[in-house]
Amino acid sequence: MVKQSDSPIVVIVSRVISPFIQLFALYVIFHGHYSPGGGFQGGAMLAASFLLMRLSVGSEIAPLQFSKTISTPLAAIGVLIFAGVGLIALVMGGNFLEYKFLPLSGMTDAALRSFGILLVEAGVGIGVMATVVSLYDDLLKGQNDA
Repeated sequence: MVKQSDSPIVVIVSRVISPFIQLFALYVIFHGHYSPGGGFQGGAMLAASFLLMRLSVGSEIAPLQFSKTISTPLAAIGVLIFAGVGLIALVMGGNFLEYKFLPLSGMTDAALRSFGILLVEAGVGIGVMATVVSLYDDLLKGQNDA
């Protein structure tokens, strides 16, 4: 079990900076198909913001921000989003992750590609974030059991 930091400065700075890290992480995820970055980097930054809170305010208070029970289901949802986009394109007659075969009418091929990449990046970001937080929680639980 990680206890809350004795320093009020660490706690206050962590609480102030964590939302900004999350906001920038969402920017990296949602602009990953326009600029460098993407789902993995954004997901790692989201996880880092949650781990910062776990380390600074303690493992008893931090799950109020991101519960330990939802990390594994969120990781599975992230994988399903990624695989689902690819499988939908496959079922519609294209190759895996060939975005122009997504069944969205009224969109050009470029718009379909952009939207498909956005969905994939979001799925990867969710999966990475939840997996990293879950690994930290599992390692911490193993330390407490010993």
